[in-house]
Formats: sequence, structure tokens, C-alpha cells
Amino acid sequence: MPECLEAEATRVVISEHAVGRTVKKVEAPDEWFLKRGLTPALVRAALKGETFVGARRVGKQLLVDTEQHVLGLHLGMSGRVIVDDVAAGDPLLYASNRNAPEWRRFGVRFDDGGSLWLRDPRRLGGVELDPDESRWGPDVFTITHKQVLAALGRSTAPLKAVLMDQARIAGLGNLLTDEALWRAKLDPARRTNSLTADDTVVLHKAIRSTIRICLKRGGSHTGDLHAHRERGGRCPLDGVELERRTVGGRTTYSCPLHQR
Repeated sequence: MPECLEAEATRVVISEHAVGRTVKKVEAPDEWFLKRGLTPALVRAALKGETFVGARRVGKQLLVDTEQHVLGLHLGMSGRVIVDDVAAGDPLLYASNRNAPEWRRFGVRFDDGGSLWLRDPRRLGGVELDPDESRWGPDVFTITHKQVLAALGRSTAPLKAVLMDQARIAGLGNLLTDEALWRAKLDPARRTNSLTADDTVVLHKAIRSTIRICLKRGGSHTGDLHAHRERGGRCPLDGVELERRTVGGRTTYSCPLHQR
């Protein structure tokens, strides 16, 4: 399930294998996959003849810079970018890894004969051109304690819902949020404005350590909590059965003993 760590692995693949190459042809077989008014004709006109000059990431969003435009790629929950025969990250855990042609939602063919494709079995990702980058909050990789405080504000919403709001903090998905809150010993359903100053310090440290550790291990699915996120799973810290709830619209696992 791609989150910011999988997006970062994809950015590296694009940077190493696609940057410096020139677009000869744009393939947009699934018009629904083009977002915010983009059409096959518009994206073809914008990208044909353009050279990829850089690859960036803000949260879960991939940004490919060309000479005149920015191509935005979102992996959704099952998307994967393949440049020539190189795919980013580990095989997906929650979707088929079969390379079926009908799952190729968007692609470009380079003038050297290679290609870049965004393959998405579940059609939950998307492509846009020149995205408004101001709609995303600070990136979770570099977020400061001051930025965490600003993101939390005085919201009365559940803490998990606030952390997953990409306009507040860009990059935290379901798995990483559960892991960070488990490490911070904070209940995902707790009202955000109930956090103390000390709680916010602990939360910031837990977010940063979660990103650092899972990035080093290889993905969002490598957290200490992840292997236990199942019915009847037990907390790896104190052994009690994990609570399974829906918080912020997402299936959530937490420890009823140490997360308060």
C-alpha cells in the first residue's frame, strides 16, 4: 500500500532512470485517470518533446519536472511506476503484482526507445499537470515540531484524522500513522486539542523515528506494529490484544493499554 516511503522509492527510480530523457510519445489510455481537467490531448501537447529534468516528492505525491511543466503522479493504494524494466520498492502487499497491460493507466515513451508507465490495478491513483503544490502541508520527512503544532492547531477531530490530512502534513498514510501513534503511546481516536505540550514533543519524535526506521527497513509495512495488525493481533510492546476500530474513515489498530 504505497505511502510516502514507497513514493520516495519511486522518486529515486525516476531520478536515476528517467531524468535526462526526452518524451517522444504520451500514452493516456484511461482518461478517467487524468485529474483536474486534464485530457489526453492536453497532456500530449504539454509533454511531447519535453525532457525530464528532475524528480521530486511532496508527501505521497510525485513531481516530475520537465523544461516547461510539472507532471504530478499519485500512486493511490495500488499504483507502481515502472521505468523500462525497473520498478520501485518491494512488491505490493495489497494488490496483484501481475504486469497486465490493461492496468497501465498512463505512460510516456522516450526517444531512446524506453518507457515510463504508471500501473494501477485498482485505479485509485492519478495524473495531473502543473499541480498546485500549495495544497499540501509540510513534508513528513523534514517536519519540525513547530510545524506539527501548526498542523494540529486546536482541532477537535480524532488525532489520526488530523495527522492523515495531507493539507496539514504531507505523507502520513494509514500504516505509518498507526505506527507513529503506537510509538508515541497516543490513542488514535483522542481529540487532537486534548494533547499536552509534552504530548506534541513525543508525537513529533515518534513521527520522525517512524519515518527514519521504516525508510531504512524498506517501506511503510516494516513497522513494529505492522505484523500484528490483524484480528486477534497482540501489542508487541505489552502483549494485550490490539483494538481494531475505524478512525478517520480508516481501519485502525491500537493498544488499549498503553495508548492514551
